[in-house]
Amino acid sequence: MNVNGTVAEGFEPVRTAFLRNFETLGDRGAAVAVYRDGRKVVDLWGGAKNADEATGGSDGADGADGAVTGGTAGPAPWEHSTAQIVRSATKGVAAAVLLLLAQRGELDLDAPVGHYWPEFKARGKERALVRHVLAHRAGVPVLDRPLTPAEAANPDVTAAAVAAQTPAWDPGSDHGYHAQTYGWLTGELVRRVTGRSIGTWIAEEIAGPLGLDLWVGLPDAQAGRVGRVAPIEAPAADGGLRLRPKRAVAEAYADPSSLTRRAFGAITPQPDENDPAYRAAVLPASNGVATADGLARFYASLIGEVDGVRLFTPESVALARAEQSAGPDRVLVVHTRFGLGYMLHGSASPLLGDGSFGHPGRGGSLGFADPGSGIAFGYVTNGFRKSVTADPRAQALVRAVRTALGE
Repeated sequence: MNVNGTVAEGFEPVRTAFLRNFETLGDRGAAVAVYRDGRKVVDLWGGAKNADEATGGSDGADGADGAVTGGTAGPAPWEHSTAQIVRSATKGVAAAVLLLLAQRGELDLDAPVGHYWPEFKARGKERALVRHVLAHRAGVPVLDRPLTPAEAANPDVTAAAVAAQTPAWDPGSDHGYHAQTYGWLTGELVRRVTGRSIGTWIAEEIAGPLGLDLWVGLPDAQAGRVGRVAPIEAPAADGGLRLRPKRAVAEAYADPSSLTRRAFGAITPQPDENDPAYRAAVLPASNGVATADGLARFYASLIGEVDGVRLFTPESVALARAEQSAGPDRVLVVHTRFGLGYMLHGSASPLLGDGSFGHPGRGGSLGFADPGSGIAFGYVTNGFRKSVTADPRAQALVRAVRTALGE
């Protein structure tokens, strides 16, 4: 195994937890980055670039200035420039676009979605507001006819499908995770308001100014940086009983007619996440690609300056983390909390503290910001576990950050 990187003084617990993820929690290739008050304090990466090439390994040895070095991990080691698909952690980036448009006065969060997208008003969705989209309250987490991967990549097709869908509940009256449709809703709103795809907007207005290794719609020139992903099982040392889902959750995922199965199956068959065509598509709910540094740096810029660039005003930060939805989630079948586009600290998504906001990716990745401590966090991995929100590897790293802060 090859583990490299640096940690600032005081953040050594994160390095320890990162190494332990490989030893006991089954990580094959991963990276973690942490910023504090706009300065990078953790930058670690290790293992294999491709999950199917990982061979396991042992501890790395500490180098100078907190560097970590190690042996070999196979034919393609994870490098500092390695990027990875982050699944639903993409949603936090998409949310920032809508909040930035609102911050600039180009989008009214309290306007009906149909004000910008008239076709959406069909079938009882007239009262759906822009803020309902961000808070998973729009009522359209499923499609009566799932889309193929090729259809899902066509914005005209996805916009028509979502607009024609009858809501599963009266918009605004309840909440349920819009696993895939969130991306088509936010993407079409951005296209209607700006005339640009949300992927282009992110590249030009967020990633470009900040120098982020982060894309929604991966350019061909960056394709060689992205490793292959694969599912991994929880190792025995992880304590499988503790992670076993509740019966109601397991039943919801097993029932083809449930909102849970239908929401996650809005693209059928499941796309191949290692397919270059899938990575090149613009799917702002699920196929963003980033380095850990790109994800952490993005969140750092939401709550403060990073090399002179700050995205959110304090008012937008307050919007992002102001609770909009809380309680039983009609799709995830657990209690969830959402602000405007972001998961908030809670049992389903334990972040750093009550003021934290961010978004996990199903099976592993996580990005968030904690304004109170000035912390911004990004974790990416190529081994996806059967978890939706609270992956034990990411949570081990979050606990280590908390330890480093003396909490």
